[in-house]
Parts: sequence; C-alpha cells; structure tokens
Amino acid sequence: MPFALYLLALAVFAQGTSEFMLSGLVPDIARDLGVSVPTAGTLTSAFAVGMIVGAPLAALLGRRRPARQTLLMFLGVFLLAHVVGALTPGFAVLLATRVLAALADAGFLAVGLTAATGMVAPDAKGRATAILLGGTTLACVVGVPAGAALGRLLGWRSAFWAVALLSAPALAAIARSVPGARWSRPEPPGTEARAELRALRRPRLLLTLGLGALVNGATFCTFTYLAPLTTEVTGLDAGWVPGVLALFGTGAFAGVTSAGRLADRRPRPVLRAGGAALLAGWVLLALAAGHPTTTVLLVPLLGLLAFGVGSTLITRALYEAADAPSLGAALATSALNVGAALGPVLGGAAIDSGLGYRAPVWVSALLTAAALVALTVSVRAVRDRQPA
Repeated sequence: MPFALYLLALAVFAQGTSEFMLSGLVPDIARDLGVSVPTAGTLTSAFAVGMIVGAPLAALLGRRRPARQTLLMFLGVFLLAHVVGALTPGFAVLLATRVLAALADAGFLAVGLTAATGMVAPDAKGRATAILLGGTTLACVVGVPAGAALGRLLGWRSAFWAVALLSAPALAAIARSVPGARWSRPEPPGTEARAELRALRRPRLLLTLGLGALVNGATFCTFTYLAPLTTEVTGLDAGWVPGVLALFGTGAFAGVTSAGRLADRRPRPVLRAGGAALLAGWVLLALAAGHPTTTVLLVPLLGLLAFGVGSTLITRALYEAADAPSLGAALATSALNVGAALGPVLGGAAIDSGLGYRAPVWVSALLTAAALVALTVSVRAVRDRQPA
C-alpha cells in the first residue's frame, strides 16, 4: 500500500478524534456552558449535519483541483475551527465551529477516499478504505480516551487545543508526501458531474447508502451518550469513562481491520451475520447495562460489530459507484453522517422523554433492526425477479 495512504490516515485520526471525543466531554461542556446534556449532545449532530452537506459540495468543488491542494485547504480550515472553538465562551459559537469543522472534515474525507482508492488496484478498494478509516477507529482507541482524560484534568477546551496541535504535523506531512495530482489513477471516461449523477441513481447503491445511514445512526446514538450510560446506569466512577471509550475504540479498530480483508471478497456474510450479531448486542447491552462486568465486555464487541458492518457498507458503496468516483465517495460520507446526525437526536429525545440513559441503546437496536429488515426484503426482491 502507498505510504501516502498512511499520511491521509494520520489526518483522519485527528478528525476522528474531534468527531468522537465529545462522547467523553458532553457532561463537562453542558456544565460549563449552562446547557442540558441532550443539548450539548447536539454538537455531535451538528458535526454530522456539516458533513452531510459538505461531502457532495466538496466533491464537486474539488473535481478540477489537485488533491494535495484541496486536502491542505480543508485540513487548514479544520484546524482553525478548533482554535476558535477552544476560545469561545458561548454554546452558539461552539455549535457554529462544529459545523465549520465538519464541512472541512467532509471535504477532506470525500477527496481522501477518492484519492486513496485511486492509488491502489481496482480490486483493493476495501483494503485502501480500511487503512483510511483505520485513522478514525484509532482515534476511538487513543484519541477519544485521551481527549476525555485531558478534558477531565484541564477542562474540555484543552481537548480542542490538542486536536488543533495534532492537525499541524498532518498538514506538513500531506504537503510533502501526497501526490499533487487529483488522484494517481486517471478517471474513467464519462465521469463528468452529470454522468456521475446519473450513475448514482442505481437502486443497489441507494439501498447501500440507506443501510449505512441506519447502522451508523445506531452506532452514534449509543456512543454519544456512552459516558452518562457508564456513570449513571452502570454505576462506574467517572474515571472509568476514558477506559470504556478506549474499549469501544479497540473493538472498532479490529472491526474495520477485519472488514477491510473481507469486504472485497465476502461482503454478504459480513453484513448478514454481523448485522444480526450487532442487533443482539444492542439488546443485550440495553438489558444488562446495570451490570459493570457485562457492560465492559459488551462495549468492545459492539465497537467491532458496528464498525465492521459500517466499513463494509462504505466499501460496497464505492464498488457500486465505481463509475462515479467523486460523488460516490462523497455520498458514502454523507450517508454515514445522516446516521451520525440522526442517532444523537433520537437518543437525546428518548432521554428528554424521561426514559433514562438506557433509552439510546434501545433506539440503536431499533435502527439496526430496520437495517436488517431492509436488507432482507431487498435480497428477496432480487431473488424473486431472477428467472427460474
């Protein structure tokens, strides 16, 4: 695999740390800025909304620009947004910086996915995607727990400063090592914007994107409120929160790594078996969240299943949109962040309704069940249309 892929993963690590670290900082942000925990949780949804809008716009704007120039521009904006976020005294400004950072993150990830899969052989998209998304899951293992611990010791603003500082070496590395061309492999013929838009109407691609939104919605619904679940329901001390987040991230890293090897060759077994196991895991966590040992054992398993299934869906979307490389990667990013925006909102609404901190886990189970039903119905519909 090209070394430039790992440099892109370094930047994705910084961005993933920013996106996920709020799971350990939401209670502190709520107290410091005088808002409720569900209101502070909307920072995650705001980030996701920015990515939904930003990915396709960035893909269209960056079509004719060199990849290195586009990636540096997005990463620079991302860095500055975190500096402003660390300095702001008000929730509204913080919310705006999260949207701006998300727009930049979306642009970077959309261009990065296209560049990464263009650097490798046509049948190695899954492995290239796994390396790039490995930066995100490594953020769950290292960046998010470190951000939670740093926020606990020095305040949540210190975690924002840390992300800004982490982005600086990634800027320098990309400037030196990422190819200046838009991507290293020439675009296939007929990939102008209108042609790409026509290619994106395929039912199988749209189904894959929808499944990705549901699965990621389930993941973020619970992950956003994992800190209060750990302290208020499981009964662990707040000092356990970074460790619990690290366990989820360790499982997520293992899920993306293993899925990268299977998504190119055996995607259907991963989606069916992994999806069923994921649903069972959410239900079991909802029922057993009051037991510390069971919760600690389930958290990494759920990270593995959620990110394994999610990354497989991303890979399948890229294969389905092979003749629409720019917008295909952008819409895959947007679909996942539709879920990332929807999940915390639904989880927060469940908490606000008085159902407690177990409620987001039940919502995750419902979203995963909906994805499994959609997958099963679509597979049967395809079989029914095939001639006997």
